[in-house]
Amino acid sequence: MLFKFAKEAGEKFREGISNVAEGIKDRITGHKTEVKDLNVEEQGDRVVLKGAAKNRAEAEKAIVAAGNTPGIGEVESHIEIEDEPNQTVFYTVKSGDTLSKIAKEHYGDAMKYPVIFEANTPMLSDPDKIYPGQTLRIPSLN
Repeated sequence: MLFKFAKEAGEKFREGISNVAEGIKDRITGHKTEVKDLNVEEQGDRVVLKGAAKNRAEAEKAIVAAGNTPGIGEVESHIEIEDEPNQTVFYTVKSGDTLSKIAKEHYGDAMKYPVIFEANTPMLSDPDKIYPGQTLRIPSLN
């Protein structure tokens, strides 16, 4: 499955990492995302992810972590998912968005913003720090 991202958005790699594939793998494992046998392959502005995740949420966290890397415009996922729960929506943050505004739009309740925050941690460290162009997971409430 192919996912599109804003190439200019995202967080730089930690100091000392120069290889894009290595940096993305480090980011995914550093976020404590559980993808077994994770393989990251760089193909220009596209990254290909392979491995096995215990559920869709873990696979999507890996996809979002990879896609929110400066210079990455596409993530091709070949991550196998052991458990297939309800579908998740991916949302690209626009100027003026807040997690509350996004929660209101997707759930009908602005106070459900912690669901979105939790679905995107540890990529998000603070619910008030989201940026235009960033892609977020909006999980189903079921």
